[in-house]
This record gives sequence, structure tokens and C-alpha cells, in this order.
Amino acid sequence: MSFIIRGGLFILLFLLPSPASMAEEPSFVTVGFGVYDMFDDETTGEFRIEYVFSESDKIDLFTPFIGFTGTAEGGTYGYAGIGVDLFFDDKLVLTPNFAAGAYGNGAGKDLGYAVEFRSGFNFMFRLDDNSRVGFSFHHISNAGLDDRNPGEESLLVIYSVPFNRLFAR
Repeated sequence: MSFIIRGGLFILLFLLPSPASMAEEPSFVTVGFGVYDMFDDETTGEFRIEYVFSESDKIDLFTPFIGFTGTAEGGTYGYAGIGVDLFFDDKLVLTPNFAAGAYGNGAGKDLGYAVEFRSGFNFMFRLDDNSRVGFSFHHISNAGLDDRNPGEESLLVIYSVPFNRLFAR
């Protein structure tokens, strides 16, 4: 077992961004649209908006973010979390991330508890203007806080624009 753990840590260290590939990343506003509960019988549409803090706001390697997700069935999820950008070159960015938040099912899927946890990743292509386009895959679950814990998976197309560009003249 320790061999597996050491191997996993070696792979993670190998994938961590090198100083040459890490630019001073700005804060971003990310929007996304896609499929909610894609592997179950209550599949519906999902939209998402997130604010990703800048490189200067990092907590060690981790970048904080806050966000809101809504579904076509009236489900809502407000959350806060952390992620880490792994740069594979100057353009490709994989961001594993984790969040915790409050969920309301509306007329949609009952996830069993108001407190839910989200884990997953964003895989994005960094454009020349520093915006990013890609997709996001996440799982939401209450981690056993309630006997009912069906979870759900989402797949979204996402676009991130640097926050300062939203108000530039």
C-alpha cells in the first residue's frame, strides 16, 4: 500500500506546474452549461457561474473559488472550494478541485442532505487573451451525512474570462 501512495505522490510531483509554465494567473469568472445527473434517471440541464481568485490569493498551491449552480428543475447549489492548476504546457490546464456547499433540490433530484460536497476537475485550453475554454466533470455527494446519498455527476462546457476584462473599456 505504501508503494501505491509513494507512486501517487511521485506522479503528482511530476505533474505539478514548473515555475516557467506558471504565469501570474488573474482572477476569473467562469460560466458553464451542460448536463446534470448524467448517469441517472433524473438528467436535466445545468448552468454554473464561479469566481476563481487570482494567483496572489492562493493558499499554498491551492486557488480558492466560490460559485453557484442551478438546474432546469430548480435545484440550486452554492459552494466554496479550492483547486490547483496543473499546466501541461503553456496552453493546457487541468484543475482538480473540491468544494463544500448548501444544496436545495427544487423540483429536481433529492441528494439527501443540505450540505453537499463536490469533487472533480476542469480541463481547459488557455487562449492567447488568457481566457480559457474547456469542460468540467464533477460529482456531488453528501459523503454519508444522511442515509440517503444518491450523488450525481455533471459534465459542462465552460468558459473562463479574466475578471479585469469584464469591466475594461
